[in-house]
Amino acid sequence: MNDGDAVAAIAAAIGYRFRDPALAELAVAHPSFAHEADGTRGNERLEFLGDAVLDLVISEIHYRAHPDWSEGDMTRARAALVNKQALAERARAIGLDRLVKLGRTERRTAGERKDSVLANCLEAVIGAVYLDGGLSEVTSCLEQLFGDVLRGSAVPAKRDVKTRFQEWTHARFRATPEYRTVRDSGTDNDDQRFTVEVLVAGEVWGRGVGRSKREAEREAAAAAVTRGAESDE
Repeated sequence: MNDGDAVAAIAAAIGYRFRDPALAELAVAHPSFAHEADGTRGNERLEFLGDAVLDLVISEIHYRAHPDWSEGDMTRARAALVNKQALAERARAIGLDRLVKLGRTERRTAGERKDSVLANCLEAVIGAVYLDGGLSEVTSCLEQLFGDVLRGSAVPAKRDVKTRFQEWTHARFRATPEYRTVRDSGTDNDDQRFTVEVLVAGEVWGRGVGRSKREAEREAAAAAVTRGAESDE
């Protein structure tokens, strides 16, 4: 797919037409691709910006839509939408896994399937929309991406995601989840230092990565909760 086709595909997926197509092209350029192509850092800076913009816009939407929600309610609702797995799922839904440009090593390891790659790419796209059109355009795009979930009327449950998954496994399997660290880079301040799997009766139900074991465990539990919900349908 050439750059023009990629920009058109992104525009169709998020409902936004870029004034500066170069921003959309940059948003899908993974650092591994950019480094090989011209020695630059690819979409890293856009991803950083998009992460902040995403938090702001989601927070404002919840603030305006739910005047009865507490700070904790809004925090939980936002976390459910912007965690790595949730963003990766949205990225797949709009086809970013087919649009992201990867370097040779990332392609060999199926980088287009990795939650971290896809979540970062979606955040970069959001950063690109912000630079190109401002907050109002980002808001429109996010309302299209997340739909009615953004304005759902239910107050988010106060239970943390690990507790929710444990309660589900007790009810479904009469078993307690086990968290297993499968990777530790050993590097301080590495956002992907720990990789953790959550198992139920020896079966892996979710995987997560994070700077701390606790963060990675939460990500794994979130993935498992989503899988559990799908299996109950």
